[in-house]
Amino acid sequence: MSAHAGPIDHHHDHTTSTGIPNKKLFMWAFLASDCMFFGALISTHVIYRLHPTPDGTDPLKIFSLELTSFSTFILLMSSLLMALAVGACQKGKVEATRKMILGTIFFGLVFLGCQVYEFAHFMHLGLTLSSDMFGSTFYTLTGTHGVHVAIGILWLVFMYIRTFKPADASKAWIVRAVAQFSAFTIATVTIMIIMLAVTHAGNEQGYNIAAIGAGLQHSLIACIAFVASCAVLVVLARSTWAVDFGEANAIDVEGMGLYWHFVDIVWIVIFTVVYLLEYL
Repeated sequence: MSAHAGPIDHHHDHTTSTGIPNKKLFMWAFLASDCMFFGALISTHVIYRLHPTPDGTDPLKIFSLELTSFSTFILLMSSLLMALAVGACQKGKVEATRKMILGTIFFGLVFLGCQVYEFAHFMHLGLTLSSDMFGSTFYTLTGTHGVHVAIGILWLVFMYIRTFKPADASKAWIVRAVAQFSAFTIATVTIMIIMLAVTHAGNEQGYNIAAIGAGLQHSLIACIAFVASCAVLVVLARSTWAVDFGEANAIDVEGMGLYWHFVDIVWIVIFTVVYLLEYL
C-alpha cells in the first residue's frame, strides 16, 4: 500500500497548484521584488561611476580591499552555517539547528561590525552622504544591504528563541518574555546605531568632539544591552524541557535560509561592482 501512497510533504505545509509550499512561494515572490529593488540601486551607482562628478572622491584612496574581502568571507561562511541549519531542522535535529543558527548570528554580527568600522573610517576621511555623488550612491546601496543583514539577524534571533518553545503550554510565557526582551534590546541598539551613523554621515567636517562623546555613550549603552541580551539567550539554552519544535518547522527555517542566501548573493554582486571593478 505504501508503494501507491502519495508523496510525503516533509515541510508539513499546504502546497499550491505548483507543488511548492505557500510559505516558500511567498518568500520567492518577495525576493524577486527585492531583487529589482537592489538592481535599481546597483544600476544607479554604476551609472554615476561611469559619469563621475568633478572633484569627486577617488575610491582607490579610501577602500580597504583586505577588510572588505574579510567581511565577504565571513558572510559566505554564514551562508554555509545557514544551509547546515536548514538541513539539521529537516532531519529533526534541534540541537544542531540551534548551534548553526547561533553561528550564523555571530558571523552576521561580525559582518555588520566590519561595515560600521568601514563607514566610520570613510566618514573620518570626509566621505559623507552629501559630500559627492559617489558618497550618496555608496552609502545608500551598502547601507540598504546592511539593513537587510540586520533584519536577517533579528529574524534568526527570533527563530532561535522559537526552538525553545515548551511542549507544555504552561511554560510558554518564558519564551514569550525572552522574545519580547530580545526584540526590545535589538530594536533599541539598532535605532542607536542608525541615529549615530546618520549623524556622522551628515557631518561634512567628519568627527567632532560632540559626535565622539555621543558615540562613546551610545556604544556603552549598546554594549550593555547586547551583553544582557546574550546572557538571557545563554540561560535559555540551558533549558531541558521538551520543546514544540522539529521537522515540522523546517519550512520556516528554510524560508529564513532563502532570505539569508539572497542577502549574501546581493553582497557578492555589490562587492564585485562597487569594490573590485575600481581596481580594473
